Amino acid sequence: MTGLVLEGGASRTVYSCGILDALLDEGIMTDYIIGVSAGAAFGVSYASKQKGRNFKLATKIMPTKKYMGAHHMLRPSNKSYYNLDYAFDEVPNSELPFDYEAFSAYEGKFEAVVTSVETGEAEYIEVPRDDKTWQALRATCALPVLFPEIDIDGVKYLDGGIADSIPYKRAMEVGCDKLIIILTRPKGYVKQTERATKLSAKAYEKHPRFAEALLTRAERYNKCMQEIEALKRSGKAFVFTPKTTFGVSRLENDGAKLKRLYDYGYKHAEWAMNDLRKYLGKE
Repeated sequence: MTGLVLEGGASRTVYSCGILDALLDEGIMTDYIIGVSAGAAFGVSYASKQKGRNFKLATKIMPTKKYMGAHHMLRPSNKSYYNLDYAFDEVPNSELPFDYEAFSAYEGKFEAVVTSVETGEAEYIEVPRDDKTWQALRATCALPVLFPEIDIDGVKYLDGGIADSIPYKRAMEVGCDKLIIILTRPKGYVKQTERATKLSAKAYEKHPRFAEALLTRAERYNKCMQEIEALKRSGKAFVFTPKTTFGVSRLENDGAKLKRLYDYGYKHAEWAMNDLRKYLGKE
């Protein structure tokens, strides 16, 4: 069984969008998909086989003030850097229609990683095929401080990357013996516990396990990257890693920069396609 593992990274994940569209052009669809944060949010358009939808989202909608900006945090009904109802309701249901029927036809399983605010641990939620308000995606994308806590069945969740940034182990647990892992940080990147992270942890003092997960994330992330590199060397995983992200930040909304990153991802996948097909046994 082939699994697709999608790291998050907010706007940096546009690199992954180019790769996913290249996979669609080649007719490559995996049996299982798991995404974190924007990895999951963009990944659903791959599962629904809507090539180009993520490109339009990145270059036409994400750059608008209606989509993101600090002013959205001032609205009591939103309390997020992103305009949540616009991004997860108006866009997929009106402005840039999502094909729910095609998503339902995807024969595999699609999971999003979320982090429990109470336990600080990762949970893996299957993304419903008919939830037109996308609660699972809101939860996996919910960056601490920049998002409100997202309630699903009475449990509060935030960004899945806090507890499990690159969920390749989950993919292996569900039976995947071949993995395509798409990373969004350049090779050699070493995560540090930044001052902003420490401040975020203080903001969640009432949830000590979640705060601890924030403070230990860098160490766990770096160990994870070492393990993925070992899987790559042993031929157990096919890993896409950008050489550069062209200065695209997590909250980037410059359409030209995002297009450049998307194009880079697509060309990277084209360059690697023969090797990927060989790895998948699709020569």
